Amino acid sequence: MSIRQYRPRGGRRRQIDNKKNLLLYGLLALSIALQMTYPLVHGDLLRTITIATVYCAAVAMITHSFFAFGARFAITFAILTFGYALGVEILGSKSGWPFGTYHYDSSLGAAIAGVPILVPFAWMMLTYPLLIAARKVGKSWVFLYGGLGLMAWDLFLDPQMVSAHRWVWEFHANATPFAPMVPLSNSFGWLLSGMGLMALLHWALPKDRRKGGANLTVPNIFLTWTWFSGVIGNLFFFHRPGLALFAGVIFALILAPYFFAQYLGQPDNY
Repeated sequence: MSIRQYRPRGGRRRQIDNKKNLLLYGLLALSIALQMTYPLVHGDLLRTITIATVYCAAVAMITHSFFAFGARFAITFAILTFGYALGVEILGSKSGWPFGTYHYDSSLGAAIAGVPILVPFAWMMLTYPLLIAARKVGKSWVFLYGGLGLMAWDLFLDPQMVSAHRWVWEFHANATPFAPMVPLSNSFGWLLSGMGLMALLHWALPKDRRKGGANLTVPNIFLTWTWFSGVIGNLFFFHRPGLALFAGVIFALILAPYFFAQYLGQPDNY
């Protein structure tokens, strides 16, 4: 007997029209295609690909939030996440807390107080699908689940960006396992700041997907792709098999409860 929850056809939500779906899947496909080219290019083209990937993925997630939850959700999410991430990054780069001592390279484009504008958009592109996952897994632990998810994602992100000289760490303490160029304090910083952001968003944002809104396929694919590309990239292109296994297992363990809940067929409302 299957343990999946049965939902009759009459209880299913209407979906968005084909034009909106085409836009969503087009943005998702473009962001994934850009990421696929990352290990294949170098120099200024690599810088351009990096910037384009972040902006495209962030726009895809914000667009999905608009189609799935409405304008209030999308606008509030974008403003709060941008402001929070920028504030935390300015604090971190100026004071060394909570991440450690680091500074950004100018190659990431225009900056505010030394923090590239691109960086808060990078927060947006993973915060949104992880917020959805956290709300489905447990209403009382959204802040913790979401913070752990952001921390796990950064285990892939930071070594990749440091190797590309997008930012530089200065430290003499313990390093992250399999990433000697990144301090262990960075993981603590991501967990702490991620929990704060998730708590803020969970409090401020509507919790129900609107009738006729977009389903969760696009953010689910993006979460899966982020894990898959992190493992495959480190295993075959960046020559960091230990990191591929270490970060891959941690991220997979965090995502597993969400996708198991999806498999069981729990409703999309939170």
